[in-house]
Amino acid sequence: MTEIQQVSSARAYPFHPPQRLDLDPHYAELREQQPLTRIRMPYGEDAWLVTRYADVRIVLGDPRFSRAAAAAHDEPRSTPQRLGTGILGMDPPEHSRLRTLVAKAFTARRVERLRPRTQQIADELIDAMIAAGPPADLVAHFATPLPIRVICELLGVPVADEHDFHRWSEAIVSTTSLPPETIQQYLASLHGYMAGLIEQRHQAPTDDLLGAMVRARDEDQDRLTETEMVELAAGLLAAGHETTVTQIPNFVYTLLRNPDELARLRADPTLLPGAIEELLRHVPLGAASGFARYALEDVELSGGLVRAGEAVIVELGSANRDAAVFADPDRLDLTRAPNPHMGFGHGVHHCLGAQLARMELQVAIGALLARLPELRLAVPAAELPWKSGMLVRGLKQMPVTW
Repeated sequence: MTEIQQVSSARAYPFHPPQRLDLDPHYAELREQQPLTRIRMPYGEDAWLVTRYADVRIVLGDPRFSRAAAAAHDEPRSTPQRLGTGILGMDPPEHSRLRTLVAKAFTARRVERLRPRTQQIADELIDAMIAAGPPADLVAHFATPLPIRVICELLGVPVADEHDFHRWSEAIVSTTSLPPETIQQYLASLHGYMAGLIEQRHQAPTDDLLGAMVRARDEDQDRLTETEMVELAAGLLAAGHETTVTQIPNFVYTLLRNPDELARLRADPTLLPGAIEELLRHVPLGAASGFARYALEDVELSGGLVRAGEAVIVELGSANRDAAVFADPDRLDLTRAPNPHMGFGHGVHHCLGAQLARMELQVAIGALLARLPELRLAVPAAELPWKSGMLVRGLKQMPVTW
């Protein structure tokens, strides 16, 4: 007997188009009444949706659920193209083999060594904004170039090419913002670009992350195929900047909508690390869930039984608002502790660049608050343009003044 009766008829998912950064209130109802819900995404087969924190942790962390198994199915997804290529579609030990090669580049110690340079980049971008005078588009003049320049230096990618690969990277987060043929063209361009940089390092070794990956390939060809190296490098470049580009203005927007919390942070900058964790919990980055896991055997969750071979989708935004884990979960509380959020996921696919993203967000928000203490929107919030047709939700432009 299950705790809560499952509903077998599938509902269209996402339930509603994303509204700015507001989490669909339907998730709260599902957590309470139907934590295991049958859904039908725009493409692929039906799936179960889990919305409770405890269930999401099981699906993401329990080896009885597999990402690699999606390759044998018509995976439920919001994009015409398949989602799970490369490392994102693997299980251990294949996943571990690739992740181990690059994980050391994203350790807390190595990321901290990048903090002074990241701070310098942030200050240079703010200097340019101040020199040009308000208003300024925070997306174009700060949030976009900052993470791009950091990931370029880490990987060893020429920052002069940032406009090209930033455009190509949209293919990785697009659902309907780009036509399928453009997505394929952009992915081919991104992979071709990275293949060229990798070939350069075959000829002339370097000390950057791309150079380290090439050395691993040349010294032990069983560890990394050429195709895996190109796909991994392209994924690191795209994912290494795209989400942070989106979250910097999302976080600023959220702080401006919560003036009391913003005032607390301005008054006590030592709250910044915890504030970033709370923003990671509170702000739902995804426009819709994806990356289905498949049950390898029958698994009992709090809402019922998932049978072997069935697909499960997790909703991280809902898990991060679960009242069983977070008191007053819909309130932004920059001093919340403890805060075991899943803003970077959970399990073996926990975001590889989580430490880098944390550092960049701390530097970015800290620099803006310190250098532009009167930072505010230059247009009414209702006039801000939001992205659509993408896996992530965020602002296209964010005119600000100070």
